[in-house]
Amino acid sequence: MSSSLPTVLLTGASGVLGTALLAELPARCRVVALIHRSPCPAAHEQLTGDVTSPGLGLDPSAYRALARKVDAVVHCAAVTEFTGGPDATRTTNEAGTRAVTEFAADAGATLYHVSTAFVARHELTRSRLGRDTGTAGARPEDYLDSKRAGEDVVRSAGLPSVIIRPSIVVGDSRTGDISAFQGLHGILLSLMRGLMPLVPLPPASLIDFVPQDVVARTIAALIAEDRREGEVWVTAGPQALRADEVMAAVGTACAELGLNPAMPRFVGPDMVDRLIRPVFLADGLPERTLRRFDDMLAMTALFADAPVFPTSLGEVPGGPGPLTRAAVEAALRSSLHHLARTKRLGTASGRAARGPVPEGVPA
Repeated sequence: MSSSLPTVLLTGASGVLGTALLAELPARCRVVALIHRSPCPAAHEQLTGDVTSPGLGLDPSAYRALARKVDAVVHCAAVTEFTGGPDATRTTNEAGTRAVTEFAADAGATLYHVSTAFVARHELTRSRLGRDTGTAGARPEDYLDSKRAGEDVVRSAGLPSVIIRPSIVVGDSRTGDISAFQGLHGILLSLMRGLMPLVPLPPASLIDFVPQDVVARTIAALIAEDRREGEVWVTAGPQALRADEVMAAVGTACAELGLNPAMPRFVGPDMVDRLIRPVFLADGLPERTLRRFDDMLAMTALFADAPVFPTSLGEVPGGPGPLTRAAVEAALRSSLHHLARTKRLGTASGRAARGPVPEGVPA
């Protein structure tokens, strides 16, 4: 990468990580956003294209002009929900990655590919464990298959590249702001509304999440360092909260907000499969409620007694340090209060309350 201000092509610029990254990159480089539907006024330049189309959906002259000036590509565009189905998920996460990789090769640019830490838990989906998936529309295996395939595309391309593996991404560490709520937000919202009588997880299971600004600062530091190879894990690692600690944080936030939801009971997956679902739930719940429960079963399978994720935080020069327990707890509190403000839960005074930020929260 040249010593002058580098030009970065950013895919998925309007998504959660793309939005957070735009707050970190402009001072360090010139950002060209490849947009599909949503405009991206924060970028220096916008080009309308499509990572699932040949040549990124650009006409040949625009493609060549872009390739001549791009020094680095940050590939954030992805299907992240678990209900998209295998075809749509692979189209974006594997074929789209292939098109972006081909562009990076044509540009002679370093590729920073955003994957997920959960590729390490590929064998923990309920289908891989041989468990009944019930009525679930959520299929984590489709998502994880596509992200593993995307990583294979990057590795086999033989170009300078860094694979970045964040865990669950939550909102900004201080404000909780996020451009779109993710799967964990849906579970937190159900807890705050008292809509979850059971949580199908051992209480000691680790729930690893990281604030979006920590991921963005890590990627920005990798670009500034001109890192050209390797795998970077952006996770809480050993500082991840246990499921019962997350539940306690939800209870504390609800008390601050003037809410008093019934807190659910933790139940191990074996008991759910052997007794609770076939005997108590299958015939006693509306179809929509049962499907929501089965979706939660599908998602929580990735956490039940799973091993600790590795973490690279603190190892990237100029990047954020390892997350502390206080920082993880504070980030969760920020996300809970942002969720309450957005969904107008609790009292107005509770939603407006802001406590002091503990030490260790990323600046």
